Amino acid sequence: MKVITKVKSIKMLAYSKNILSKMSFDAALFKKELSKAYQNLLEEEMDELLCWVRQNFGKQYELQPIYLKKYLAKC
Repeated sequence: MKVITKVKSIKMLAYSKNILSKMSFDAALFKKELSKAYQNLLEEEMDELLCWVRQNFGKQYELQPIYLKKYLAKC
């Protein structure tokens, strides 16, 4: 079982935002990187990342079928 600490999750959130900004030109790459990010974040960081994606890229890059219903953020 993988243990994700708060510090690691916060660093991963910043890293994920950086990578996703660079991958926004290709929807398939963006979704792949977003899926990877969800695996390495705590629930509250997942919510923050989803809000960030919605604010910066709109709903076309969301991964609704991939993450669990409880991770849907209210943005």
